[in-house]
Amino acid sequence: MEQFEKIVGMIDGWLWGPWLLVLLFGTHLFITVRSGFIQRKLGLAIKLSVTRDDQGSGDVSQFGALTTALASTIGTGNIVGVGTAIALGGPGAVLWMWLTGIFGIATKYAETLISVKYRVKDEKGAMLGGAWFALERGLKMKWLGVLFALFTAIAAFGIGNMTQGNAVAKLFNQEFNVPMWVSGLVLAVLVGVVILGGIKVITRVCEKLVPFMSALYVLGCIIILIINRAYLGQAIVLIVSAAFTPKALGGGFVAYAIMEAARRGISRGLFSNEAGMGSAPIVAAAAQTRNPARQALVSSTGVFWDTVVICLMTGLVVVSSILVPHNNIGATTDGSVLVHASFNQIPFIGSIVLTFGLFTFAFSTILGWSYMGEQGAEYLLGVKSNMPYRALYTLIVLVGAIVPLELAWNIADSLNALMIIPNLIAVLLLSGTIAKDTKFWVYGNRIDETDTTPIPLRTEL
Repeated sequence: MEQFEKIVGMIDGWLWGPWLLVLLFGTHLFITVRSGFIQRKLGLAIKLSVTRDDQGSGDVSQFGALTTALASTIGTGNIVGVGTAIALGGPGAVLWMWLTGIFGIATKYAETLISVKYRVKDEKGAMLGGAWFALERGLKMKWLGVLFALFTAIAAFGIGNMTQGNAVAKLFNQEFNVPMWVSGLVLAVLVGVVILGGIKVITRVCEKLVPFMSALYVLGCIIILIINRAYLGQAIVLIVSAAFTPKALGGGFVAYAIMEAARRGISRGLFSNEAGMGSAPIVAAAAQTRNPARQALVSSTGVFWDTVVICLMTGLVVVSSILVPHNNIGATTDGSVLVHASFNQIPFIGSIVLTFGLFTFAFSTILGWSYMGEQGAEYLLGVKSNMPYRALYTLIVLVGAIVPLELAWNIADSLNALMIIPNLIAVLLLSGTIAKDTKFWVYGNRIDETDTTPIPLRTEL
């Protein structure tokens, strides 16, 4: 196991080297310009996201698709992931994470647009979509679509499953001395009960769970920031300066290299909002929408809520808490320890708020990713793979609860990187189509009009 951990760590380090950071962040910047700075339409996108649209074709509502996609992204990456980024990359990682979110809005918009534009129907009329169909139909590169589907089906076990179960089990073990395998077993049973019902049941659960859990967690962060208000300004200055200059942080923390801050911030930003990975568009393809650009705008708000708001608040909470002298938060590479110490500042209920937040965030992420991974397996093997995949996915929840945390994170990071490459190829090579459709639907004031382009059956491809 020790040797395996070293090998996975080496692979993770190479995949997340400078070349991938440049490719990912560069795509965010390129698509921002190519889309005419689509971020300026964020207000419209938020309005659309809470507006029910029954006129479009699809299986679930726009809001349902958004909350399910948010369920997959608002997870332990927003809590433990941010703490880990700070512990390993320094306070500057928070700024890189935030910038990844700001510019990642454009990439999430673009990848969703092509996912909906090139979606297909199965023999029962259900909508199917994702980067695999964009690659197959839009670029005639089915072989690359197959690779993306394979990476997605496997990656779901890492980013959407193992890391989530591991974080929950560890927290319950620390707080209530519950054996990690017991927490994993309970979580696996709960997951199995929901995902057996498919996308419509998953969506109904996420529509109710995601807004409530997010609001409660943000409230907890606000309370801590009020407690740490004397150090909040210093925390902001440190986050910005440390992103470009090596800085020491708190008692025992060493100086961090700029590249390490960028690597940890961008990778954890991706882990959190998944912009550029092509995961959320898989769910978006099932949404009821009048045209591809409309759903693309709705989906882009997920990055805003996930990273620009929630991850930033977690980062401010952790950095400001470290700066408070009497907290005595020493050097550690364990992000969960940093977050746990920060939330303990709330008298009596701090650990309860954190425990509830982490459990619900992880649970919702596992649900959202179960559908994405299942769709990858279905693209490769057909509908006959659905039930076996759900059963295996449920079992992996228990496995993730008992494996070492660092191994789980490294596996997840590596699999994320493998998904990024074919997805960004689709986004970049179809950027002309994205720009053209954006000009027509968004800037041409046709966002409320219906796209009448026939949606083909998959059997017709």
